[in-house]
Amino acid sequence: MKITLLGTGSPIPDPMRAGPCTLVQAGGENVMVDCGRGALMRLMAAGVFPGMVSTCLVTHLHSDHITDLNDLVTSRWVMMPVNVPLRVIGPPGIRAVVDAMLQMLSPDQQYRHDHHDDLRANGPLTVNVEEVQPGDSFSIGAVSGTVHETDHRPVRPSIGFRLEHDGKVVALAGDTVPCAGVDEMCRNADAYVQTVIRHDLVSALADALPNGGRMRDILDYHSSVEQAAQTAARAGVKNLVLTHYVPPMAPGQEDDWKAQATAHFSGPVILGPDLTSLEL
Repeated sequence: MKITLLGTGSPIPDPMRAGPCTLVQAGGENVMVDCGRGALMRLMAAGVFPGMVSTCLVTHLHSDHITDLNDLVTSRWVMMPVNVPLRVIGPPGIRAVVDAMLQMLSPDQQYRHDHHDDLRANGPLTVNVEEVQPGDSFSIGAVSGTVHETDHRPVRPSIGFRLEHDGKVVALAGDTVPCAGVDEMCRNADAYVQTVIRHDLVSALADALPNGGRMRDILDYHSSVEQAAQTAARAGVKNLVLTHYVPPMAPGQEDDWKAQATAHFSGPVILGPDLTSLEL
């Protein structure tokens, strides 16, 4: 099982970091978790073509986590010799989002049908959407998965995923604060992937801005680096993988971020630029 951080950025556009997206490779499957800005460019950099992605798991419907979903859907359809619909698994509401996305893409689809006989013969652009709730289970080939509740209120619902293959387990949370659902998802996992913010840096930025209230608001529904480390320690996780850095992690700050985690978690802490990976 291999985990690759395709996008480690935040909602603020960053020339160095793509938006939130993690690639899990196991049992011959390529699974994307969320699909933020620039995710497909990073996917290609990881050596995976869009058509090789069988499933996209969506943790919640904040725009920065699904910005490139339309690009993934369209690129797979255009690049593949046969029409194999992408499977999208996400919380209630994802079906309406995908339906609206397909409506947005309908002119593009018509243009391509008008121009390419083989695409027209393959039929319409379709996506297989599954809405799931905490407690549900699913399989992606030989990879088994379970759905767990996270806490990103007022965003409801928000979920995380626990994927297992060949005795290895990875727990993947989106935006959340620590909660019982995340603890359950992470229990004895080989790796725990968590989006994180720096409370100290965000607070300082908010204080420095003329109207820092919007910046300060994000503190109450994202896990801090310390909280992620505490969750990992409490759950008996073997490796802590940090991503979706807010504010953006500047070059040379890696040790500072890691120190906040290692103060609470004794295992390996993995973080860094896009395409940072861990093989279990």
